[in-house]
Amino acid sequence: MPADHLIARPDDFVKAVTRAKKLAKQDKLATFGIVPDRPETGYGYICRGEKHAVQSFVEKPDLATAEQYIADSNYFWNSGMFAFPANLLLSELNEHAPKIVTCMKKAVKKGSPDGVFFRFDPKAMEQSPANSIDYALMEKTNQAVVVEADFGWNDIGSWQALWEITEKDPKGNVVSGDVLLEDVENCLIRSEDTLVAAVGLRNTLVVETSDAVLIAPLDRAQDVKKIVNKLKKRNRTEFHSHRTVYRPWGSYTTLEIHDRFQIKRITVTPGARLSSQMHHHRHEHWVVVRGTARVENGEQDILLREDESTYIPLGTTHRLENPGVIPLELIEIQIGSYLGEDDIVRFDDEYGRNV
Repeated sequence: MPADHLIARPDDFVKAVTRAKKLAKQDKLATFGIVPDRPETGYGYICRGEKHAVQSFVEKPDLATAEQYIADSNYFWNSGMFAFPANLLLSELNEHAPKIVTCMKKAVKKGSPDGVFFRFDPKAMEQSPANSIDYALMEKTNQAVVVEADFGWNDIGSWQALWEITEKDPKGNVVSGDVLLEDVENCLIRSEDTLVAAVGLRNTLVVETSDAVLIAPLDRAQDVKKIVNKLKKRNRTEFHSHRTVYRPWGSYTTLEIHDRFQIKRITVTPGARLSSQMHHHRHEHWVVVRGTARVENGEQDILLREDESTYIPLGTTHRLENPGVIPLELIEIQIGSYLGEDDIVRFDDEYGRNV
């Protein structure tokens, strides 16, 4: 199952899963086809043939074509949900998408645990063809069947879809975070980091995060993909990195970054500790702003409390731990010729990361 789906009637969903399970036991690759209730141009469609067989997958149609599909009981929305026997899935993938299987085996074999996560080998993942399961398998196999389903499904794949299913104020607005409105109707406005004030907007999307601000007509929310492609082409950090990054021990947020220094807020969960490590290209200053830190700094083993600090010279082995019962927060100032996250030499790590 993909993420970000709404299932309004769970009992009907269970019934559909039961039907799919029966087909899977008959060595079929089942996909859930949603009975359409409107001519939707934002979804792909499945055309059903005889005996539940998938006749074809259809890309997102124009409005006139979608209206034709609505009139034909053999067309369904492609939900992207499937039910497979594991052995049949693997054998069919080996036949129709062998390179994907080879790359995935390498990704698992060369992967490593990372706390509660398992990290696939990135090089093997990069070598895999970037194909959807529809294209790689379901359009090619003779074992694909469609399960007719109607359980109040909504693919929350766009901001407009989120606006449609969310409770609104009397003027049709969906608002989240620190937002002020004046003469605004039928808008979705979301603030995560700072105040957003809007005046005179209609049918507009505004999303503010610590990384970026998105503004668009609500009915063009899907075009955010075009912006993502531009970010990728221009090698913008926003394409591949977020300001807040989560780790097994907690998280860090980049507050400011320049050529030779950056400032981070580091949060360490109670009882957790980072790896024993050193850096080739940067010095670090740590200032505790909340909680208690146990710091290994070269030959020193010290406790730092609120408003206390330490300096870690370039090339010095160091480690950070939270021995307390509340989250540890500190400000880290990095100074050096190179500030990338790959400038880490680990000597010991209790989360199974490479040392």
